[in-house]
Amino acid sequence: MQIQIFQDKESLHRAVAQMFIEAVKVKPNIILGLATGSSPLETYENLIKDHKENGTDYSEVVTFNLDEYIGLEGSHSQSYRYFMNTSLFNGLNIPLGQTNVPSGTGDVNETCEAYENEITNAGGIDLQLLGIGTNGHIGFNEPGTPFDTRTHVTALTQETIDGNARFFESADSVPKKAVTMGIQSIMGAKKIALIAYGSKKAAAIRDMVNGPITESMPASILQNHPDATLFLDEEAAALLKPQ
Repeated sequence: MQIQIFQDKESLHRAVAQMFIEAVKVKPNIILGLATGSSPLETYENLIKDHKENGTDYSEVVTFNLDEYIGLEGSHSQSYRYFMNTSLFNGLNIPLGQTNVPSGTGDVNETCEAYENEITNAGGIDLQLLGIGTNGHIGFNEPGTPFDTRTHVTALTQETIDGNARFFESADSVPKKAVTMGIQSIMGAKKIALIAYGSKKAAAIRDMVNGPITESMPASILQNHPDATLFLDEEAAALLKPQ
Protein backbone atom coordinates (compact mmCIF):
# COMPACT_ATOMS: atom_id res chain seq x y z
CA MET A 1 0.00 0.00 0.00
CA GLN A 2 1.43 3.34 -1.06
CA ILE A 3 0.59 6.53 0.83
CA GLN A 4 0.77 10.04 -0.60
CA ILE A 5 0.16 12.95 1.76
CA PHE A 6 -0.73 16.44 0.54
CA GLN A 7 -0.77 19.79 2.31
CA ASP A 8 -4.29 20.54 1.13
CA LYS A 9 -7.16 18.76 -0.58
CA GLU A 10 -6.83 20.86 -3.75
CA SER A 11 -3.41 19.41 -4.54
CA LEU A 12 -4.69 15.97 -3.53
CA HIS A 13 -7.53 16.13 -6.06
CA ARG A 14 -5.20 17.36 -8.80
CA ALA A 15 -2.92 14.38 -8.19
CA VAL A 16 -5.75 11.86 -8.27
CA ALA A 17 -7.18 13.41 -11.43
CA GLN A 18 -3.76 13.28 -13.06
CA MET A 19 -3.50 9.57 -12.29
CA PHE A 20 -6.81 8.97 -14.09
CA ILE A 21 -5.94 11.27 -17.00
CA GLU A 22 -2.65 9.49 -17.61
CA ALA A 23 -4.34 6.09 -17.33
CA VAL A 24 -6.92 7.07 -19.97
CA LYS A 25 -4.19 8.34 -22.29
CA VAL A 26 -2.21 5.12 -21.95
CA LYS A 27 -5.26 2.89 -22.44
CA PRO A 28 -8.10 4.74 -24.23
CA ASN A 29 -10.55 1.83 -23.70
CA ILE A 30 -9.76 1.56 -19.99
CA ILE A 31 -12.35 0.18 -17.53
CA LEU A 32 -12.75 2.64 -14.67
CA GLY A 33 -14.40 1.99 -11.32
CA LEU A 34 -15.92 5.17 -9.91
CA ALA A 35 -17.20 6.40 -6.56
CA THR A 36 -19.80 8.91 -5.44
CA GLY A 37 -20.29 11.15 -2.43
CA SER A 38 -18.36 14.28 -1.56
CA SER A 39 -14.86 12.74 -1.58
CA PRO A 40 -14.30 12.49 -5.37
CA LEU A 41 -16.25 15.58 -6.39
CA GLU A 42 -13.27 17.89 -6.90
CA THR A 43 -11.37 15.11 -8.66
CA TYR A 44 -14.23 14.92 -11.15
CA GLU A 45 -14.16 18.70 -11.56
CA ASN A 46 -10.47 18.42 -12.46
CA LEU A 47 -11.20 15.70 -15.02
CA ILE A 48 -13.84 17.87 -16.69
CA LYS A 49 -11.52 20.90 -16.68
CA ASP A 50 -8.73 18.87 -18.31
CA HIS A 51 -11.11 17.45 -20.91
CA LYS A 52 -12.32 20.91 -21.88
CA GLU A 53 -8.85 22.47 -21.94
CA ASN A 54 -6.73 19.57 -23.22
CA GLY A 55 -9.20 17.32 -25.00
CA THR A 56 -8.47 14.10 -23.15
CA ASP A 57 -10.65 11.56 -24.95
CA TYR A 58 -13.15 9.40 -23.03
CA SER A 59 -15.07 8.10 -26.04
CA GLU A 60 -13.83 4.51 -25.55
CA VAL A 61 -13.82 4.45 -21.75
CA VAL A 62 -16.21 2.15 -19.87
CA THR A 63 -17.14 2.87 -16.26
CA PHE A 64 -18.67 0.94 -13.38
CA ASN A 65 -19.88 2.71 -10.27
CA LEU A 66 -19.61 1.18 -6.84
CA ASP A 67 -23.17 1.48 -5.63
CA GLU A 68 -26.69 2.86 -5.74
CA TYR A 69 -29.45 3.45 -3.20
CA ILE A 70 -32.32 0.98 -3.30
CA GLY A 71 -35.63 2.64 -4.05
CA LEU A 72 -34.33 5.61 -6.03
CA GLU A 73 -34.86 5.88 -9.76
CA GLY A 74 -31.89 7.08 -11.78
CA SER A 75 -33.71 10.37 -12.38
CA HIS A 76 -33.99 11.08 -8.63
CA SER A 77 -31.79 14.02 -7.66
CA GLN A 78 -30.13 12.01 -4.86
CA SER A 79 -29.54 8.84 -6.85
CA TYR A 80 -25.97 8.02 -7.70
CA ARG A 81 -26.82 7.73 -11.39
CA TYR A 82 -28.03 11.34 -11.32
CA PHE A 83 -24.94 12.36 -9.33
CA MET A 84 -22.58 10.78 -11.84
CA ASN A 85 -24.37 12.24 -14.86
CA THR A 86 -24.35 15.77 -13.45
CA SER A 87 -20.98 15.65 -11.66
CA LEU A 88 -18.88 13.92 -14.32
CA PHE A 89 -20.37 12.17 -17.35
CA ASN A 90 -22.16 15.18 -18.84
CA GLY A 91 -18.86 17.08 -18.77
CA LEU A 92 -16.92 14.45 -20.75
CA ASN A 93 -17.30 12.94 -24.21
CA ILE A 94 -18.14 9.51 -22.80
CA PRO A 95 -21.28 7.87 -24.27
CA LEU A 96 -23.76 7.32 -21.43
CA GLY A 97 -24.30 3.78 -22.69
CA GLN A 98 -20.73 3.00 -21.63
CA THR A 99 -21.37 4.16 -18.06
CA ASN A 100 -22.73 1.62 -15.61
CA VAL A 101 -24.43 2.33 -12.28
CA PRO A 102 -26.34 -0.44 -10.48
CA SER A 103 -30.12 -0.10 -10.62
CA GLY A 104 -31.77 0.55 -7.27
CA THR A 105 -35.22 -0.49 -8.48
CA GLY A 106 -36.80 -3.66 -9.80
CA ASP A 107 -35.38 -7.09 -8.95
CA VAL A 108 -32.26 -5.96 -7.09
CA ASN A 109 -30.94 -9.49 -6.54
CA GLU A 110 -31.04 -10.02 -10.29
CA THR A 111 -29.35 -6.63 -10.69
CA CYS A 112 -26.48 -7.74 -8.43
CA GLU A 113 -25.78 -10.89 -10.42
CA ALA A 114 -26.05 -9.10 -13.76
CA TYR A 115 -23.77 -6.26 -12.62
CA GLU A 116 -21.09 -8.65 -11.47
CA ASN A 117 -21.28 -10.47 -14.81
CA GLU A 118 -20.98 -7.17 -16.71
CA ILE A 119 -17.77 -6.32 -14.85
CA THR A 120 -16.36 -9.77 -15.59
CA ASN A 121 -17.37 -9.66 -19.25
CA ALA A 122 -15.72 -6.24 -19.62
CA GLY A 123 -12.44 -7.78 -18.49
CA GLY A 124 -12.45 -6.43 -14.94
CA ILE A 125 -11.74 -2.97 -13.60
CA ASP A 126 -8.37 -1.45 -14.46
CA LEU A 127 -8.45 1.49 -12.04
CA GLN A 128 -10.86 1.83 -9.12
CA LEU A 129 -11.54 5.05 -7.24
CA LEU A 130 -12.61 4.74 -3.61
CA GLY A 131 -13.58 6.90 -0.68
CA ILE A 132 -13.77 5.66 2.89
CA GLY A 133 -16.50 6.05 5.49
CA THR A 134 -15.79 7.13 9.04
CA ASN A 135 -16.50 3.53 10.06
CA GLY A 136 -14.12 2.18 7.42
CA HIS A 137 -16.64 1.17 4.79
CA ILE A 138 -15.62 1.07 1.14
CA GLY A 139 -18.46 1.15 -1.34
CA PHE A 140 -21.36 0.43 0.97
CA ASN A 141 -19.59 -2.55 2.53
CA GLU A 142 -20.25 -1.84 6.18
CA PRO A 143 -18.24 -3.27 9.11
CA GLY A 144 -18.85 -7.00 9.35
CA THR A 145 -19.19 -7.52 5.58
CA PRO A 146 -17.36 -10.73 4.61
CA PHE A 147 -14.27 -10.14 2.54
CA ASP A 148 -15.44 -12.66 -0.10
CA THR A 149 -18.61 -10.75 -1.06
CA ARG A 150 -19.47 -9.85 -4.62
CA THR A 151 -22.07 -7.28 -5.70
CA HIS A 152 -24.91 -7.54 -3.19
CA VAL A 153 -27.71 -5.79 -1.31
CA THR A 154 -26.64 -4.28 1.99
CA ALA A 155 -28.37 -2.56 4.91
CA LEU A 156 -26.75 0.78 5.78
CA THR A 157 -25.63 1.44 9.33
CA GLN A 158 -27.04 4.40 11.23
CA GLU A 159 -23.58 6.01 11.10
CA THR A 160 -23.60 5.87 7.30
CA ILE A 161 -27.18 7.10 7.12
CA ASP A 162 -26.34 10.03 9.40
CA GLY A 163 -23.22 10.77 7.35
CA ASN A 164 -25.23 10.94 4.13
CA ALA A 165 -28.15 12.86 5.63
CA ARG A 166 -26.61 16.18 4.57
CA PHE A 167 -27.50 15.30 0.97
CA PHE A 168 -31.18 14.72 1.84
CA GLU A 169 -33.94 16.69 3.56
CA SER A 170 -33.34 14.67 6.73
CA ALA A 171 -31.83 11.42 7.97
CA ASP A 172 -35.30 9.87 7.67
CA SER A 173 -35.19 10.53 3.92
CA VAL A 174 -31.96 8.56 3.39
CA PRO A 175 -32.62 5.08 1.92
CA LYS A 176 -31.82 2.30 4.36
CA LYS A 177 -30.42 -0.17 1.82
CA ALA A 178 -28.16 -0.08 -1.21
CA VAL A 179 -26.72 -2.22 -3.97
CA THR A 180 -22.95 -2.25 -3.74
CA MET A 181 -19.97 -3.92 -5.32
CA GLY A 182 -18.64 -6.39 -2.79
CA ILE A 183 -15.22 -6.32 -1.20
CA GLN A 184 -13.96 -9.15 -3.42
CA SER A 185 -15.27 -7.23 -6.43
CA ILE A 186 -13.31 -4.16 -5.37
CA MET A 187 -10.17 -6.15 -4.65
CA GLY A 188 -10.34 -7.53 -8.18
CA ALA A 189 -9.43 -4.13 -9.61
CA LYS A 190 -5.93 -4.05 -11.02
CA LYS A 191 -5.16 -0.68 -9.41
CA ILE A 192 -6.92 1.22 -6.60
CA ALA A 193 -6.82 4.88 -5.59
CA LEU A 194 -8.47 5.87 -2.29
CA ILE A 195 -9.21 9.49 -1.36
CA ALA A 196 -9.54 10.71 2.22
CA TYR A 197 -9.27 14.19 3.65
CA GLY A 198 -10.25 15.98 6.84
CA SER A 199 -9.88 15.09 10.52
CA LYS A 200 -13.10 13.05 10.55
CA LYS A 201 -11.39 10.39 8.43
CA ALA A 202 -8.18 10.22 10.51
CA ALA A 203 -9.23 7.37 12.82
CA ALA A 204 -10.49 5.23 9.93
CA ILE A 205 -7.26 5.81 8.00
CA ARG A 206 -5.17 4.91 11.06
CA ASP A 207 -7.09 1.68 11.61
CA MET A 208 -7.09 0.63 7.95
CA VAL A 209 -3.33 1.17 7.62
CA ASN A 210 -1.87 0.42 11.05
CA GLY A 211 -4.48 -1.95 12.45
CA PRO A 212 -5.13 -5.63 11.78
CA ILE A 213 -6.87 -6.83 8.64
CA THR A 214 -10.37 -7.45 9.94
CA GLU A 215 -13.91 -7.45 8.63
CA SER A 216 -14.79 -4.96 11.36
CA MET A 217 -12.66 -2.46 9.38
CA PRO A 218 -13.53 -3.26 5.74
CA ALA A 219 -10.91 -0.94 4.21
CA SER A 220 -8.13 -2.81 6.04
CA ILE A 221 -8.28 -5.48 3.32
CA LEU A 222 -6.55 -2.99 1.01
CA GLN A 223 -3.34 -3.83 2.88
CA ASN A 224 -3.40 -7.02 0.80
CA HIS A 225 -3.93 -5.32 -2.57
CA PRO A 226 -0.82 -5.36 -4.82
CA ASP A 227 -1.34 -1.83 -6.19
CA ALA A 228 -3.33 0.45 -3.89
CA THR A 229 -2.48 4.11 -3.28
CA LEU A 230 -3.96 6.31 -0.55
CA PHE A 231 -4.28 10.00 -1.36
CA LEU A 232 -4.53 11.82 1.99
CA ASP A 233 -4.37 15.35 3.24
CA GLU A 234 -2.40 16.07 6.40
CA GLU A 235 -5.51 15.97 8.60
CA ALA A 236 -6.58 12.53 7.39
CA ALA A 237 -3.01 11.23 7.82
CA ALA A 238 -2.50 12.80 11.27
CA LEU A 239 -2.88 9.59 13.30
CA LEU A 240 -0.71 7.34 11.12
CA LYS A 241 2.42 5.82 12.55
CA PRO A 242 5.57 6.91 10.67
CA GLN A 243 6.26 4.52 7.80
